[in-house]
Amino acid sequence: MKKYEYFEATADIGFNAYGNDLNEAFENASAAMFNIITDTSDVEAKNEISFEITSEDEVALLYDYLEELLFHHEVDFMLFSEFHIEIDENLHLKATVKGEEIDWDKHERKTEIKAITFHKMVVEISDTVKLRAIVDL
Repeated sequence: MKKYEYFEATADIGFNAYGNDLNEAFENASAAMFNIITDTSDVEAKNEISFEITSEDEVALLYDYLEELLFHHEVDFMLFSEFHIEIDENLHLKATVKGEEIDWDKHERKTEIKAITFHKMVVEISDTVKLRAIVDL
């Protein structure tokens, strides 16, 4: 199973992320988002940030989670390359993400993400999980 794939959206970029469960799909969505910003294979897992989120449904949880990642990227000047997610039945997410401070001399500068959007955001759960998100560039 592929981890994620991109699709074009007017002035934006979208991605579908896949997983055997919700945790894996959210981890792959994280990688998809940060590979828009930089090549995450060049980002060392030196620093760790943990946070928790609870949302009312799976789509809101995906939005809130990606927003929190973008917040830490912008405020802490971090790029992330490793993601560990645990989501329980009450839609409480525990995230531990690893990466390092941005160094544009070391890291490839791809595309800046301005915001996460709810537009066409989807969480499909069956035998596997498919997530869809669009980010504003």
